[in-house]
Amino acid sequence: MTGARVLRLHPDDDVGIALTDLAPGQDGTTEAIPRGHKFALHPVRQGGFVRKYGQIIGTATADIPAGAHVHVQNLGMGQDRGGDAGHGPMPEIAPATTPDTFLGFPRADGRAGTRNFIGILTTVNCSGSVAQFIAEDAERRGLLADLPNVDGIVPIAHSTGCGMADRGEGYDILLRTLAGYAQHPNFGAILVVGLGCEVLQLPVLQSAPQLKDPAHFRFLSIQNQGGTRATIEAARPVLRELAETANRAKRVPVPAAKLVIGLQCGGSDGLSGITANPALGVASDLLVAQGGTTVLSETSEIYGAEHLLTNRAAPDVATALMERIRWWEDYTARFGGSMDNNPSPGNKKGGLTTILEKSLGAVAKGGSAPLAAVYRYADPIRRSGFVFMDSPGYDPCSVTGQVASGANLIVFTTGRGSVSGYRPVPCIKLSSNNDLWARMSEDMDINCGDIIDGVPLASKGAEIYRMILDVASGQPTKSEAQGFGRVEFVPWQIGATM
Repeated sequence: MTGARVLRLHPDDDVGIALTDLAPGQDGTTEAIPRGHKFALHPVRQGGFVRKYGQIIGTATADIPAGAHVHVQNLGMGQDRGGDAGHGPMPEIAPATTPDTFLGFPRADGRAGTRNFIGILTTVNCSGSVAQFIAEDAERRGLLADLPNVDGIVPIAHSTGCGMADRGEGYDILLRTLAGYAQHPNFGAILVVGLGCEVLQLPVLQSAPQLKDPAHFRFLSIQNQGGTRATIEAARPVLRELAETANRAKRVPVPAAKLVIGLQCGGSDGLSGITANPALGVASDLLVAQGGTTVLSETSEIYGAEHLLTNRAAPDVATALMERIRWWEDYTARFGGSMDNNPSPGNKKGGLTTILEKSLGAVAKGGSAPLAAVYRYADPIRRSGFVFMDSPGYDPCSVTGQVASGANLIVFTTGRGSVSGYRPVPCIKLSSNNDLWARMSEDMDINCGDIIDGVPLASKGAEIYRMILDVASGQPTKSEAQGFGRVEFVPWQIGATM
């Protein structure tokens, strides 16, 4: 693609993608085409399908002349929202001939941490500030100064846990999410802080068999302790004991197969599905070849491209994915919405027009490996390989579910410039274009925009995979270095606020 100004991704495509801002008359255009946007390669009649990636991305809502800008003014969702599902030969990823390792923290349950934090988990929003106060108090007093193997203290605050039904889907999701964080391999020990009168009661978590070890799990109730100050004072010796336990863990070589990578995209643009997402797909395949696990999510952002996943899944796995798609169609309809209420304004400014186009690019993060399993939000991931976890497309909420399911590292592609982090899990940011890299390189870890300049996808995927191993071994990401991860714990809230 070196020197090219226009990219046609597939011989069947009706549109070309501008790789740079095009003036009217350049490369067959009849009007100005911003970088990352589409223009018609030939006339398309009103009602006709428009294809990109060789797949339908929408229907012309007006006659589109050759060379015209193809976007929201003339392209919309039609009745056909994707390709055909079918079951051809299952793809295969050959096992790696040489096993790779990273320096991680082995855990008693067989998993491995990429970090070794002390977590302060909260059952309810009412205990969130106290958890923050406990962490700040410990930092002021230098609680961890002589414990070199502990990476820090991570308070986990959120906005729910009360004002909700004490049973049903919403309650179950929150309980799964909190339990998943409590047992996460990136936590060496956990203090759980509750208020006392919330709906999700502290004893519910205390009763879990996995959280019975007092050396790793302790619990405090603000009301039982006698208030904020008393709880902070009670937490000091408890945190110290937990930290001493966590400090016994040391980084040692562990197989790359212990990595569970959450695949994410946010603030996507017209180049995301051409550069960063498929490059991450290459890295995903490399990890799967090692016996590791990669987790695609954001069900509302695979809509229209689900056939690309079901076509490489066993029938029962394909059925499970389609059940989640149908659930989402019903879920959005219940609230007067629809699944095509996407992309966002920022996505559209970057060149994405319909959810079909966005989804086709988003699925590329999953590489070419078979889809091995489908999980509910925050369900523990038990199978290795490429898997799917149901979640909203809202990035912090989706990542929260992936972490609760066991992801110990996140790789996040962006075209517009998302800034976020997800403690206790490191997050690698991939830029989809050179302009973003130039403007926001302090927030981005790898530039994938140079794929347009001729860097092979395979080479970029290998670069991402190498950084995954380095970050898993302790190298800080840009978001970690800046202290991100304080507000990005966002459990999925379903149900009435009461």
